[in-house]
Amino acid sequence: MIVNPKLAQSKIKNGLYIVATPIGNLNDISSRAITILKKSEYILCEDTRKSRNLLNRFDIKSKLISYHKFNEKKISLEIIKLLKNGKIISIISDAGTPGISDPGKILVNECVKYQIDVIPIPGASAVSAAVSISGFSEKFFFYGFFPEKKKDLELDLKTLSEISSCIVFFISPKKINKIIPFLKKNFSKRKIVICREISKFYEEYIRQDIDKLEIFDKKIKGELTIVISEKFEKKNTSHKLKESDKRMIELTINKLSIKEINDLINYDKKVPKKEIYDYCLKLKNEK
Repeated sequence: MIVNPKLAQSKIKNGLYIVATPIGNLNDISSRAITILKKSEYILCEDTRKSRNLLNRFDIKSKLISYHKFNEKKISLEIIKLLKNGKIISIISDAGTPGISDPGKILVNECVKYQIDVIPIPGASAVSAAVSISGFSEKFFFYGFFPEKKKDLELDLKTLSEISSCIVFFISPKKINKIIPFLKKNFSKRKIVICREISKFYEEYIRQDIDKLEIFDKKIKGELTIVISEKFEKKNTSHKLKESDKRMIELTINKLSIKEINDLINYDKKVPKKEIYDYCLKLKNEK
């Protein structure tokens, strides 16, 4: 069935739209996000003044409702009533995606409770942007903002230090110097990328070994996203040929040279070449 694209765009179902907005450069907003925001009868936003700058840029006239961490519990039920009456409502944060270290989770759970559709409108993300330029493992754990209490901070970082994947944090520039000693204590021998003002005019990416990380002597401006590299484990110098390795050899013996098979098996470990050679020779002699 061929769907008329113009007709498909004009039909927007009722529900709550989680709309990602630019984290810096306003041109990063998607055309779909603009369409949804224009067709929303109400837009929930953290700071109406900040959001109005974005909405004015794209001539979006929808009514704004202030929705932030201090009032989200109080007004969520009022929003649910509007949604039950068939209204199209979007929620945006000051930057990025609602519900990701920003208000939104409470309202989403209320919508789930009342079987109201919740539709994501993806967009710019400080998390994926930071990981993409880090050069670290694509497997990552997103933590968000650091806790305020020192006890909670120490406990969380100690736990997180055992995670082998890379880890992503958000932090305000005012707190980075206080956090650095804790990072050095818990993530020794790992690397860090500090991303400042992603996609903005003064964007900056600071790469360093955590053990060499120093307190900043100048005041840093702009929100920071930091990525800590995966845990570098010392690999065993020698491994025995496992059954899975043997199966790999059996599958590739007629397609690859012995050298290529050796490179394939030893991509992320170290098996003695002689073991691989002997097993390959055994298979060839059996034929």
